[in-house]
Amino acid sequence: MLDTHALLWLLAGDARVSAARAAIEDARTPVLVSAVSVWEAAIKSALGKLRVPDDLPERLDEFAFERLPVTDVHAWATRALPPVHNDPFDRLLAAQALSERATIVSADTVFDAYSVTRIW
Repeated sequence: MLDTHALLWLLAGDARVSAARAAIEDARTPVLVSAVSVWEAAIKSALGKLRVPDDLPERLDEFAFERLPVTDVHAWATRALPPVHNDPFDRLLAAQALSERATIVSADTVFDAYSVTRIW
C-alpha cells in the first residue's frame, strides 16, 4: 500500500521514490492505493499545502493500482493504535495496513511505531 507521499512522488517521477521502486513494480504483488491518500491529497491541495495532479483519480489507472476503500473495520481499528501520532490520515493508513496485512511503502518512520511493515 502506498503512503500518500509515495503515491504522489511516483506519479511525478520523483527520484525520492526510487528506493522503493522495485517493490512497487513487482508484478507478483498488487499495489494498493487507499481512498485515504486521495482524500488527504484533495484536502491538502485545496488548502494550498500540496501540489497534486488535477486528474489524480484518473492517473491511478495508468499504473493499474488496486483501490482500497475505507471500511468501518478500518475506521474502528484506529482506536487500537497507540497514541504516537495525531495525523488522522496516517493513523487510518496504519489501521488499513494492519487490517489488510499490507506492507506500506513510505519514507515516514511513524508507521514503525504502529508495528506496520514498511518498505523504503
